[in-house]
Amino acid sequence: MRELLMGNEAVAMGALAAGVQVVAGYPGTPSSEVLETIAKRNPGHVYVEWSVNEKAGAEVAAGAAYAGARSLVTMKQMGLNVASDPVMCVNYIGVKGGMVIYVCDDPGPISSQTEQDTRSFARYAHIPCFDCDSPEQAFQAVQDAFAFSEEHETPVILRSTTRVCHACADVDVPEIKNPEPAEGFIKDTARWVIFPKLAYQAKLRIADREPQIAAEFSEYKGNTIEGSGPVGIACGGVAYTYVKEAIRGHEEEFTVLKVTTPYPFPTELARQFLLAADKVICFEELDPYIEDALIYEYGNLSLEIDNFIEGKRTGTVPPGGELSATAVGKIIEEATGVETSIAYSEPEDAPELPVRPPVLCAGCPHRGAFYAVKSAVGKRPAIYSGDIGCYTLGNAAPLDMVDTCLCMGAGITMAQGLDHAINGSGIPERDAEDGTICFAFVGDSTFFASGITGTVNAVYNQSDMILCVLDNSTTAMTGHQPHPGMGVTMMGEKVDPVDIGKVLEGIGVKSIRTVNPQNLEESRKAVSEAMNERGVRAIIFKSPCIALVKPDEPKSVAPDKCIGCMRCINEIGCPALITDKSPAASEKPKALIDRALCTGCGLCAQICPAEAID
Repeated sequence: MRELLMGNEAVAMGALAAGVQVVAGYPGTPSSEVLETIAKRNPGHVYVEWSVNEKAGAEVAAGAAYAGARSLVTMKQMGLNVASDPVMCVNYIGVKGGMVIYVCDDPGPISSQTEQDTRSFARYAHIPCFDCDSPEQAFQAVQDAFAFSEEHETPVILRSTTRVCHACADVDVPEIKNPEPAEGFIKDTARWVIFPKLAYQAKLRIADREPQIAAEFSEYKGNTIEGSGPVGIACGGVAYTYVKEAIRGHEEEFTVLKVTTPYPFPTELARQFLLAADKVICFEELDPYIEDALIYEYGNLSLEIDNFIEGKRTGTVPPGGELSATAVGKIIEEATGVETSIAYSEPEDAPELPVRPPVLCAGCPHRGAFYAVKSAVGKRPAIYSGDIGCYTLGNAAPLDMVDTCLCMGAGITMAQGLDHAINGSGIPERDAEDGTICFAFVGDSTFFASGITGTVNAVYNQSDMILCVLDNSTTAMTGHQPHPGMGVTMMGEKVDPVDIGKVLEGIGVKSIRTVNPQNLEESRKAVSEAMNERGVRAIIFKSPCIALVKPDEPKSVAPDKCIGCMRCINEIGCPALITDKSPAASEKPKALIDRALCTGCGLCAQICPAEAID
């Protein structure tokens, strides 16, 4: 039947149509909907899990592929870094069942630390790569990737980007049928155990097959040369969609090379394109991957390069960020003088859009945790190492409680490095009140994903730090996916939750306190006590995400009691707290609570010196 599918949903349905049997992954925008869709549309034969992190997910998928099952592992581009250890190795070993590694890049970046390009990783890892340019093509590409993976006994990377992941299109979805059972694992240490000699032989095999795959990709239906105009445009991924929109109605002026399989590069097709075009512009997100490959092939053709190929290397195309049909059309017209279908019109007297920075939700328990730490620390020197999650937003004023943020789990280990560098090491006799206090903030999901190792490192190396686990009982930033601490799996099974306090105790953390961050007095006391201790100590701030619980009755400000100190607004930054600007307000502004936003957490009431909030 024909369905309107988001790009990620199309990948999920394509995987089901291809007979996928094992699906693992770790949530990360913009990739999360693939695994969630497979779980929702599971016909009954597919095992689905949110793995503890991407490395675990890739290894689960590899194990299934060793047994002959088709497997899929999903992640965003930052997660590929976490998964890189098994991903780099499984290509040497090879697979029996098809294994697809679905990675979503985030041009902009919109919700990521970096703009890394998975196509470049594929080349580095010597893993064949398919690139999605639309939901319709993604539906077919994942099926082709599975078939190709089995044919060549190699994992295959399927790369997508934010705008394809979240775009929607009509897709013809066939009836999903149960696949044939997997053959099972056949013991063969000469194949499945990665000894150095085996790795050397595998590298030679990989090098031998790459020209063969490049030749196959030159014939692959997803790679095309369209048109016969004098201006050549080389593109791939969502940039192809932008190009098609920009040149609509003027196609006769252009020859378009669409690259759906960037690695190994379809060299023969690329050479045909280069010989047919008088001038070439490359459009792609993010690296100048196609551009560099064309320059290389141009050299192999022994042709003189004189600004023939334009793109990111020449400054014709922006080196970073997203493209758009408008941007592509403008660049084509400026670089070639050829008209496109894009009209450029700036609205007259258009007002500036309001600045709306991301903030912690009204009633978010993380706000209480941050404020408790900040108020307990006072003027003592302290450094706050943050992490990846909703709580990264604690960096914003007025909280200003995130001094560092690098990657998932890094806050815990960076706090250790900061302590060793600032306070020195090997000095257990130092008084607790001396030196800079190093705090590390981590969420419950991130703790399981990548925080445990850093905590073990801290205990083993006798670091001096305070670990603050912000436990809101979910993976909030990416869509409330389950994790090991929640007691439920993606398959809907009830399991014993993994207790963070017991994990810390098992690691060897001697000082562990669990408090409700919405109780300011209790939280401040816990922080104050921890500051007067030495070694690794932990505070678990445990309160559910406000999106998961029914809000309490909204609070309100008594105008006759409010003294206009604005402490509630200036110290915690809750979006439900605003300044009363009504005509009836007195000359001295007073606080006001937006009842549509207030969740009744009561944090503001606990800090009001006039007891004006109830």
